[in-house]
Amino acid sequence: MTTARVYIARLAGLPVYDPNGDQVGRIRDAVARLRTTNRPPQVVGLVAEMTARRRIFLPMGRFTSIDPDAVVLNTGMLNLRRFEKRPNELLVLEDLLDRRVTILPDETPGTVVDLAMDTNRTGEWSLGRVAVRQPSRRLTRRGQLVELEWDRVHGLIGLTDTQGTAGLLTVLEQMRPADLANALQEMSDTRRNEVAAALDDERLADVLGELPEHDQVEILAALDQERAADVLEEMDADDAADLLGELSVTERQRLLDLMEPDEAEPVRQLLKYAAGTAGSVMTSEPVILTPDATVADALARIREPQLPPAVAAQVFVARAPMATPTGKYLGMVHFQRLLREPPSAIIGGVVDSGINPLRPETPLIEITRRMAMYDLVAMPVVDANNRLVGAVTVDDVLDHTLPPDWRDRDVTDEAPGSPVAVPPPPAPATGRNDG
Repeated sequence: MTTARVYIARLAGLPVYDPNGDQVGRIRDAVARLRTTNRPPQVVGLVAEMTARRRIFLPMGRFTSIDPDAVVLNTGMLNLRRFEKRPNELLVLEDLLDRRVTILPDETPGTVVDLAMDTNRTGEWSLGRVAVRQPSRRLTRRGQLVELEWDRVHGLIGLTDTQGTAGLLTVLEQMRPADLANALQEMSDTRRNEVAAALDDERLADVLGELPEHDQVEILAALDQERAADVLEEMDADDAADLLGELSVTERQRLLDLMEPDEAEPVRQLLKYAAGTAGSVMTSEPVILTPDATVADALARIREPQLPPAVAAQVFVARAPMATPTGKYLGMVHFQRLLREPPSAIIGGVVDSGINPLRPETPLIEITRRMAMYDLVAMPVVDANNRLVGAVTVDDVLDHTLPPDWRDRDVTDEAPGSPVAVPPPPAPATGRNDG
């Protein structure tokens, strides 16, 4: 093993490589086993996130090196059974980071900011040292950071209602919303709600869109209603409508009333459409331009970083007004066509009007068939007066045609426990091997 002391918060997010140099996942946490004596907990393995957002257990004996830039596995079989914490175990980052503790012998208060694991001559790893930040007596300065032996820190083990979130958020901040959503599902309900509440409104809105509906509802219910309304305002209107559709009529109306009127109105409109139709799954804010706009104008719009790829893949052309419902719908221009035209060209001259738009009542099965037929990632939706009211994107269709619980971590597993070889493969491992 390359390093004799490893700081675990610095491991989070590091890539895991097989002996051939191929990445197989990323480190998310470390697993420590509690002992019956006063000895520090034994670190028995690391939790790595693999493809399909599955977290698995990797025993410490499986690593040839743990370095500041990467973790490397030895050869063997990887057991893909989803990691589940045992009763005598703790997840170091989730359970200990940000915990309020006291330093012995004088009971000085502090907050855990990192933990180090050390290895002995036999190769056993244990949580030997704890980095604790003491409170500062001056408001303008950070407290002193001290590194202590495990037995000098009181309050590390056992239930606590005084665990903060700052350190854990620092570890999680580089994750994509989908990966952070998966991390939240791995946490206890209390810890999940604490972390979710500590995220800013925009980040939490993005993460909620990646969670199963029951988790969305529970997190929203744990927020005060003013904060919940603020988060709903940051969500895409179609995602907010889906979430509000899971609530009671009374609760839904209360939150809509707390939202800014211009943010609530498109959500109210989407809630009027029947489930399973284009109106119920469309986004009401596609990229819309008038026919006298230039190709340069269109390219500037679809470059906006906040636009999802499926929304930015095409521009819809309509008469004024530009907010949905627009004036008369004229057609659409795919971004590839825009790239082939001079920047000064008028998009009204390159618009494709040959694809019939959807109606709000068009069922999902028909939407799927037509998008597949024309190889489209988005289709316009118009009302009876041929006004553009929104667009259905391919991710909207997938979200609503997959099983309702497809985002749930316990459902997305494909053959839990199936081993996969890390070349060259020895005999398969069965069950969870901590060695």
